[in-house]
Amino acid sequence: MCIVLAVMAGCSIPSSSKASDTVTVLGKDFTEQDILANIVSIMIAKNTDLKVNTKAFLGGTDVVFKALNSGDGDVYVEYTGTGLVNIMGEEVITDPDKAYEKVKEEFPKKYNIEWLKPIGFNNTYAIAVQAETAQKYNLKTVSDLKAHAGDIVFGTEQEFLERDDGLKGLLKTYDLSFKDVKAMAVGLKYQALTSGKVNAMDAFTTDGLLIKNQLVLLEDDKHFFPPYYAAPIVRSDTLKKHPEIGQVLNQLAGKIDEKAMAELNAKVDEEKRKAKDVAEEWLTTNGLIKS
Repeated sequence: MCIVLAVMAGCSIPSSSKASDTVTVLGKDFTEQDILANIVSIMIAKNTDLKVNTKAFLGGTDVVFKALNSGDGDVYVEYTGTGLVNIMGEEVITDPDKAYEKVKEEFPKKYNIEWLKPIGFNNTYAIAVQAETAQKYNLKTVSDLKAHAGDIVFGTEQEFLERDDGLKGLLKTYDLSFKDVKAMAVGLKYQALTSGKVNAMDAFTTDGLLIKNQLVLLEDDKHFFPPYYAAPIVRSDTLKKHPEIGQVLNQLAGKIDEKAMAELNAKVDEEKRKAKDVAEEWLTTNGLIKS
């Protein structure tokens, strides 16, 4: 039965080589990536004969992609917009399907890395402000910031500060000049915003803390931010050696939307649960592994 229904949860897909083979799953340095790294790791460990080494919270995109590209890792979850703009250095493609097809086609040629099927959610950037700030300045769109930028201190993490599809491009596209820009660790941004140390910040649309803090997301009315659909990416040589990885991880296709991802993030950020436990609970509930 497991041979016929190899892609069903609970059936271990045999490894194409020795059962002692180990794959390394990587993750970036924020909550969502910690959860996704654990989801990927647990799925591979539970549904194949492979052993898994998980390196979550490794660093930003540059660090994690370099590790994958150099062979220090085998798989991690990346975002289409990041792959297109930050890694490939291409212009923004606002059509999500075209953006995915572009990275799916080019990554194997440029980096010997394959994109698997999208998980389902679009974790794009957004600009967040407190409700009282939005009311005070009548802010509904990012363009509305221009008239008041001289009064606004902007908070951001280092990666957004340096990305072309981050602060540099945002300032240029919307012709903004903030009173000050403060770089800080990802985990400190929400505290800085809610305490009034900064007046606006970049956020991910799946952040669990957006809900908890009742923050307002400004409409990206000039469509600056690319689509960031999440999908596992795997080294081509790893996938060739262990095609079962692709079979297993493609079961995630379309399984998590923005609301569901925000709820998973909130379980870690608000309820202070371990990402591994949250990941395993979600996989079990959705029938992707056996309890």
